[in-house]
Amino acid sequence: MTTEIPPVGAARPHPSGDQFRISHEGHRATVTQVGAALRQYSVDGRDVVVPFDVDEVSPVFNCAVLIPWPNRLRDGSYEYDGVTYQLPVSEPARNTALHGLAAWERWSVIEHTGSAVTLQLELVARPGYPFQLVAQIRYALSDAGLEVTLDVTNVGASTAPYGCGFHPWLSTGGADLDECTVRLDARTRVTTDERLLPTGTEPASGTYDLREPRSAAGLDLDDAYVDVIRDSNGLSWAHLSAPDGRTSAVWMDESQDVWQVCSGDHIDPARRRMGLAAEPMTCVADAFRTGERLVHLAPGERHGVRWGMTLL
Repeated sequence: MTTEIPPVGAARPHPSGDQFRISHEGHRATVTQVGAALRQYSVDGRDVVVPFDVDEVSPVFNCAVLIPWPNRLRDGSYEYDGVTYQLPVSEPARNTALHGLAAWERWSVIEHTGSAVTLQLELVARPGYPFQLVAQIRYALSDAGLEVTLDVTNVGASTAPYGCGFHPWLSTGGADLDECTVRLDARTRVTTDERLLPTGTEPASGTYDLREPRSAAGLDLDDAYVDVIRDSNGLSWAHLSAPDGRTSAVWMDESQDVWQVCSGDHIDPARRRMGLAAEPMTCVADAFRTGERLVHLAPGERHGVRWGMTLL
């Protein structure tokens, strides 16, 4: 059987695949087929996350789904249940495997209504990660903003190491990042080496103490935080407030207890300090090697998380 290639000039898929648009009142969002990423989310025309164009490859893991591990894995190598595995090194500069396996896969749409969309990915076994997972993610809009739920089930025959995270870049609302303020509900910072791999923890202090609103001017962040603070509803928050007082805000419930925040000082110069990445995660970097906060997902077991964002 021969696969037909569209002729020159014919319409081709967007780099991020099909686009799934949802809305509720003034809330508008677009979710992509590739990576199940949130390409755009705005409230009354104002961006909550930094968007990327429909014909653009997601530039800096914008709103990516990070499974089956978030952040970095040292040398792409780990040992699990007595077996050593090697994954491709996807961040050569630091010799790490970065942000899992799902961000560049085409997800399948399961349900799409006016205000919500659910996508699914069958993550097949492969060298380096010979485990089988099925992931379902749902994006839903309401008066409260955008709610995201991710459920992952181990459909394989052996227990799988697992962690998850997400990569929203909060928008400055058109202002310079230096003109904005940052707040994060967490008490403890994870210390790192020159490869941004964890070496320990310390109380968040000085410029790293973000429990009260702090000017983003001069902040150079690519740091994980633990010992999170929760409000009366059990939610932990990250805020990026623009000079006019409007705030792009992301929250996570008790299903996740790690924040990663990045000011983008060391990414592509064209996108340097374009916003603030405020990333809900279940574990810190290198969890496959350290075991810290690692989920051991048994055959048939499901793991779920819930988080969201809004404009305050």
